[in-house]
Amino acid sequence: MNNLNKSRFFISTFLLIAITTIVYTNLSASSAFFSSTQLLLSEYLGWLIIIIANGFLVFSIYLVFTKYKDIKLGGQNARPAYSYKSWIAMLFSAGLGIGLLFYGVAEPIGNLNDYPGMIEGNLSYNAGKAISLANLHWGLHGWAIYSALGLCFAYSSYNKNRPFRVSSLLGSYVENNKPLAATIDIIAILTTITGIATSLGLGASQINGGLNYIFGINLGEIPIIVFITILGLISVSLGLDRGIKRLSQINMTIAGLLLLAVLLLGPTLFILNSIIQNAGVYLNQIIQLSTWTEAYESTVYQNAYTLFYFTWWFAWAPFVSLFIARISYGRSIKEFIVGVLFVPSLIVFIWMGVFGNAALYQVLNNIGDIASAVSKDVTTALFVLYDSMSFSLTLSTATLFVIVTFFVTSSDSGALVASMLSSKKGADIEGDSPLISRITWAILLGVLAGVLLKAGGLGALQTAVVIFGIPFSIITAFACRELYRSLDDEFNS
Repeated sequence: MNNLNKSRFFISTFLLIAITTIVYTNLSASSAFFSSTQLLLSEYLGWLIIIIANGFLVFSIYLVFTKYKDIKLGGQNARPAYSYKSWIAMLFSAGLGIGLLFYGVAEPIGNLNDYPGMIEGNLSYNAGKAISLANLHWGLHGWAIYSALGLCFAYSSYNKNRPFRVSSLLGSYVENNKPLAATIDIIAILTTITGIATSLGLGASQINGGLNYIFGINLGEIPIIVFITILGLISVSLGLDRGIKRLSQINMTIAGLLLLAVLLLGPTLFILNSIIQNAGVYLNQIIQLSTWTEAYESTVYQNAYTLFYFTWWFAWAPFVSLFIARISYGRSIKEFIVGVLFVPSLIVFIWMGVFGNAALYQVLNNIGDIASAVSKDVTTALFVLYDSMSFSLTLSTATLFVIVTFFVTSSDSGALVASMLSSKKGADIEGDSPLISRITWAILLGVLAGVLLKAGGLGALQTAVVIFGIPFSIITAFACRELYRSLDDEFNS
């Protein structure tokens, strides 16, 4: 408790409890508010979201080729605290996890169904476009957000000895202005909790949908969230090395086995050919796709897909970026960006290439009706894919298990980060954030996810992400500007 920053902790918890109470006691009005707010923000600020997302990608790639690329996080004598294997496993599990399992099949099929630029009757073109859009939403742009902010956190904390807090990234003026610094940190905490609650809601929906589809069991999302929250409490109490690190390694192992199984049991040659072709299509269209703003037409796609995904990455940024910074001591700037930006993006491309193309193969060859299944209930998309494969029950059971472990990893990682943000020192390299704080945030994560699901389902989760993600993206842009100034000062000193 000695390291607890009472103002940040209690104001954040009060605001979250107040928001949760208001939403829970006004479910119908809250649902209408969420729907109208998302449309309003997307209509008037969509162009800004697009600019900022592209800006982070340009900034991250640029740093790899600058004179600052060999600066080490922690000083030139610093040595990495974790092996490459553990490092990649932890950042990938925290950074994606449930999202890829939920959308690995549903996203490409959803693009095929909803993207307005599809050419009727040209399934080959449309399939390539569907995967390219999935790669846009889950690949370089999202990881560039984590890379840029993560580097800000790591350099500020390890090279300038500042606390692991967002306010520490914005220069001495903000840091010395205590009310302003506290406000920024509270926004970061609320953004973190909301972003992770969205993923927990998705995970609970997919677990319930899977149980119902496979075994005919309908537990409901709320009991599942309660169960996972309890597991998260146990993991977060064990700490980083005994809890999150081990779970992350389990996640990556099982996810890798699922990937291999779908590749071998599915249309293997088609998938391999498609991955190569998809890479060319994505690289050829990345500028066009990433700057599309629906200027000359208005459809539901941009709001429901691209803008939502980009703001979801913004909302997850304080959580994942701080966590990545926390485990990246001793890495050089170039090593950090390559590891955080390019390696996970490559994994995403392979994942979408295997699962997405396995699903698209069924559409192209009239196997089953996975397109209708996705439109009817997106939570069962992955399990419908397995129906056409051998060992479908084994695959489905293993998927449910890994969703749970990803779920727990997200919960305890988020609780740890929120605790660090609400600590006096932001928690040092040994992670001395108070246990009571971590437990409180783990519980609030579960409560908020459950209430948002009750208030409007996945739509409410999406809107909460947009509301908090947009302002935090602007804060991140200023943090990147301060980082560049600091790097230049160090190099020239």
